[in-house]
Amino acid sequence: MELINTFESKIDTLHIELSKEQYSQYVTYYNMVVEKNKVMNLTGITEFDEFIDKHYIDSLSIVNAVDMTRVNSIIDVGTGAGFPGIPLKIAFPHLKITLLDSLNKRINFLNEVIEVLGLQNVETCHGRAEDFGHRKEYREQYDLCASRAVANLSTLTEYCLPFVKVGGQFVSYKSGNVDNELKESSKAIKILGGEAGKVCSFVLPGTDFARTLVPIKKIKMTGNKYPRKAGTPSKEPL
Repeated sequence: MELINTFESKIDTLHIELSKEQYSQYVTYYNMVVEKNKVMNLTGITEFDEFIDKHYIDSLSIVNAVDMTRVNSIIDVGTGAGFPGIPLKIAFPHLKITLLDSLNKRINFLNEVIEVLGLQNVETCHGRAEDFGHRKEYREQYDLCASRAVANLSTLTEYCLPFVKVGGQFVSYKSGNVDNELKESSKAIKILGGEAGKVCSFVLPGTDFARTLVPIKKIKMTGNKYPRKAGTPSKEPL
C-alpha cells in the first residue's frame, strides 16, 4: 500500500488523475512483466518502486511536452515490453494506440497484457518501422509517434516521422543533453518534413534520472522514398 501511495504522489506531480481501477491495471501490468521476464528478456528493472519511476512515470512524462487530451492516435515504435504505449493507454483510455515491435515474442506478450487489462483500441504489429512506414494504413495516420527506442535522432526520425500526419509530431525520449545530437540531425529532420520543437528536459521525480523529450513537428509530407530499406537508416543516417 505504501508503494501505491508513493506511485500516486508521483502521478500527482504530472497532474494526471487516475482511478483505483487504473492503478490496479498498472499493478497487474507490472506483475505480468516481471513474471514473463523470467523466461524472456523484457526489462532489467524488476523492483516495483524503480519500475514505477523508470517505466511508468517516465512513459507518462510525455505530458510535460504534449497535451495528451488533444491527441487521439499514437504509434509507439520499438515498443519492447510496451513502453511508453501501454502506460499511456491506461492513463488516457480515449487514445487509439498502435504498438510496433520487430520481435514477435514481445508482441505475443503484449497481446496477453491487452486482453488481461481489457484495453480497447490497441493494435499490435510485428515488423520493422522501415516496412510499416510505407503501408498506407499506417503512413501519416497518427497524431503522435512516441519512441523510447535507443538510436541516434536522425535514424529515429526516419523511422518515426513517416507515421505522423501533417500537423502532428514525433517525440523521442532521450537522456541527458541532446544539443549536439539535435544539431547533427537537423538536416534529416528537414528532409523528412519535420521541424524541431522546444526540447523539454527534467529529472524524473524522486530520482536522479535526467530525461529529455525531443518533439519534432510534422510540417509537410515525408517524401515517398523514406524510410529507406531495412537497416539503411541506422547504417547511413541522413
